[in-house]
Amino acid sequence: MSGVVAKLRELLGSDCITDPALTDGYLSDWRGLLRGNAACVLRPGSTSLLSQSVRICREARVGVVPQGGNTGLVGGSTPDEAGLQVVISTGAMKKIRTVDPVDMSIVAEAGATIAELQSVAADAGALFPLSFASEGTATLGGALATNAGGISAVRYGSARDLLLGMEVVLPDGRIWNGLRTLRKDNTGYALKHLFTGSEGTLGIITAAAMKLAPLPVGREVAFCAVETEDQVLDFWMKLRAAAEGNVRAIEYLSGSCVELAKHEGCAHPSRKRITMCSSN
Repeated sequence: MSGVVAKLRELLGSDCITDPALTDGYLSDWRGLLRGNAACVLRPGSTSLLSQSVRICREARVGVVPQGGNTGLVGGSTPDEAGLQVVISTGAMKKIRTVDPVDMSIVAEAGATIAELQSVAADAGALFPLSFASEGTATLGGALATNAGGISAVRYGSARDLLLGMEVVLPDGRIWNGLRTLRKDNTGYALKHLFTGSEGTLGIITAAAMKLAPLPVGREVAFCAVETEDQVLDFWMKLRAAAEGNVRAIEYLSGSCVELAKHEGCAHPSRKRITMCSSN
C-alpha cells in the first residue's frame, strides 16, 4: 500500500491525506455507528485527477470507496476496517459549470451541495427542486448515487427524475461523458440511469446536468390533525384532487413522533396522526 499511496501523493500532493487527524471525519458514517480505516483519503479537484487516481488504484488492485457529503445512514460510503482501501471524496469538485434559465437546466460537479444548487438556481430565477434535511452538506454526486428522494418528490420526483445527463469515471479510470441537457433524447441506451442509485459500484459520478423548475410565486403551509391513518390517505387524495398537482411536499407524523419532537418522550403518545403539506 505504501507504493500506491506514494503514487497518489505524487499526483495529488496535499490532497492525498494520510494524517489521522484529517482523515477521521471520512472514516465513519454520519451517526458514528459504523467506523472503518483507509490507507488514505483523496480529494481530487478535477475529473481528470479523479480519473488518474482511479487508474492508479485499479492497476494496484486496491479498492476505492467513493464518498460525497458523507451524510448517508447505511454505511455505503464507509471503508471497511482492514485499512487497505482508498476513500475518494468528491468534496473538492464544487464548480457550477452552467445555469440556463431558458433551457431550465443546471450543470454542476459532484461535490456541489444541494443547498448551493438551490441558491444558484434561485439567483437565476428558477427552482432546484431536490430538497431534504441534509441538503447543506449532502452533495449532488451522493444524491444521484443514492437516488435521493427528498420532501418534494411528490411533485418533482426523486433525483433520477430530475437527471438529464452525467459525467462518470468508470472503474478502469476511463471518463464517460454523458452531460446532455436535452430532454427529448431518444438516442441509444439511457446509461445515466444505470449509475443513478448504484452507490458507486459502477463508477464515480463527477458531474451532472439536472432539471430546474419555475420558481414558485407563492407558498402556503398547513399543519393538519386527523384521527386515523386511513384518514391520512383520504385527506391526501382530496388534497391532490383539489390542488391540481400544486402540492410540493406532504409529510406524515405519528402522534409518537410529535411527542418526541416536543421533547416530552412518548410514554403517552397522542392518538392523533399529524399531516403536514406544502403547496406552491
